[in-house]
Amino acid sequence: MRAIMVMFDSLNRRLLPNFGADEIEAPNFERLAKMSVTFDNCYAGSMPCMPARRELHTGRHNFLHRSWGPLEPFDDSMPEILKNTGVHTHLATDHQHYWEDGGATYHSRYSTFEFFRGQEGDAWKGHVGGVTPPPNDNGDNFLTRQDWINRLYLTDEADHPQTLTFDAGLHFLETNADEQDWFLQIETFDPHEPFFSYERYRELYPDRNDERIYDWPSYRRVIEDEGTVDAVRAEYFALVSMCDRSLGRVLDFMDEHDMWDDTMLIVNTDHGFLLGEHGWWGKSVMPWFDESIHTPLFLWDPRAGEKDVRRSSLVATIDIAPTLLDFFGVTPTPDMQGRTLQPVVADDTPVRETTLFGVHGSHVNITDGRYVYMRACATDENQPLFEYTLMPTHMRSRFFVEELRDLDLADPWDFSKGVKTLKIPAGPAGNPAAFGTLLYDLIEDPDQRTPLRDPALEKRMAQLLVEAMRDSEAPAEQYERLGLPATGPVTDAHLLIERQWDRVVSSAAPAPLVSDFPRDAHVVTTPIRRLLDDERTRPLIHEAFPPTRNDGFGRYFGGMTPIMLTAAMPQVKKDRLDDLETRLAAALS
Repeated sequence: MRAIMVMFDSLNRRLLPNFGADEIEAPNFERLAKMSVTFDNCYAGSMPCMPARRELHTGRHNFLHRSWGPLEPFDDSMPEILKNTGVHTHLATDHQHYWEDGGATYHSRYSTFEFFRGQEGDAWKGHVGGVTPPPNDNGDNFLTRQDWINRLYLTDEADHPQTLTFDAGLHFLETNADEQDWFLQIETFDPHEPFFSYERYRELYPDRNDERIYDWPSYRRVIEDEGTVDAVRAEYFALVSMCDRSLGRVLDFMDEHDMWDDTMLIVNTDHGFLLGEHGWWGKSVMPWFDESIHTPLFLWDPRAGEKDVRRSSLVATIDIAPTLLDFFGVTPTPDMQGRTLQPVVADDTPVRETTLFGVHGSHVNITDGRYVYMRACATDENQPLFEYTLMPTHMRSRFFVEELRDLDLADPWDFSKGVKTLKIPAGPAGNPAAFGTLLYDLIEDPDQRTPLRDPALEKRMAQLLVEAMRDSEAPAEQYERLGLPATGPVTDAHLLIERQWDRVVSSAAPAPLVSDFPRDAHVVTTPIRRLLDDERTRPLIHEAFPPTRNDGFGRYFGGMTPIMLTAAMPQVKKDRLDDLETRLAAALS
């Protein structure tokens, strides 16, 4: 038996022709659907990138205990389990987060692995003086500056890390086409931002802007005009078409080598991406709306022989590891919450009633396939919150000494196999209090335009949420943070939607647009870094944006203007920016 998984990053299911996106040129995704089962109700879980991959390995949710981080010493790893039972596992990827501090334990779980450089500001080519970028609206931070350097070496599609990743995957297939007992994971970072592709794909979409590059929107509300939004979407569409061509190469190989009789194929993604939907760009800083959490999943299982069919049963990322283990005759571990998808593939027999999703310290969400309940924190403080880990690293750094001074040891969890973990006070990147608690009916309101105020339904969904949290061994403080009972039933006293309704309404309002201000307005034109460097305006920026007092703030956000920064804060309205503009103008006059 053999298995191939082709994994994309940030693939919005609604922007595939398989799910109604007629404007996207992706014939190989359509071809894939004819050769596999299409899952219409698949959800990601722990967000974003590395928490999703931890789920892919372990078959269980992790976001209630931990933010972005490595695999833990007590984690079960599906590729490693296969490796230890005689199945050769190989990873070919251009996903640079595997080689950062917060992802350093994943790739070495495979028997063999390959990595290709250059994606998303990867610290790759060294130009000490930097480069002068072309006219662009991509923002200015350490990642974008490195990305302009990297692009100098990616002028030919043959040299692009996505191309090289699929080259490597196909080389593994060529080398091992006559062998048995292997699992190949071909994983590309695309179509993750920046949406950098080549003219052969860009020319498919006339809305692109050839005068000024804008292919890397920041995670914030949309402040651009409709034409600019369309141009950014066109860049994403072009990159999806490039991904489609790479997928076609794998399908071609399977056709040419008659691999469909004994080779499983899974095509998936970690999460989606908002491209102006709900008035937002990106992910993570806003609630996990359908476009970002409801993911495409395709599966060919040669044992079932089911193809060109759709399945409506609810499934999740945590089901992939048990599915692969089952395919190779390996029993999933007791700590895996996922279920093998074989019954769903065979005849749409359900394997779960609900599934959790979310990011550490933000909304905790649950869906039963129809309703989606997004539980915000009960108070504006969004506390208490802790990280539970034996691997204290963030995405690109170790935990700082200051973070570790107040750590404690936590009692073991069942899934930690009797091992105590560090318990470290945590501060989340965002605050769900700004959005309030949300409830949607995806049958009646698939675009999530009309949040519900239904106490009886909220109580039912909150009870399902509590049961799922208990099944995941959620830390006690998560119930306190969310205002939910750690034991016993949910009561009317635990409901939040009505109490937070003003936040729900306020957060749905569109952001102020750049066009609402004069062209020379400081809040539109002047980077935060420059305002912080000027002693006349520094106090005003510190007052308006307290996080700017942090010395490390400028590394990520210093290139943003005040309107860009406030676009990530739904509680900030135009009058606040008007006031800041008046005060900046007076200070600089």
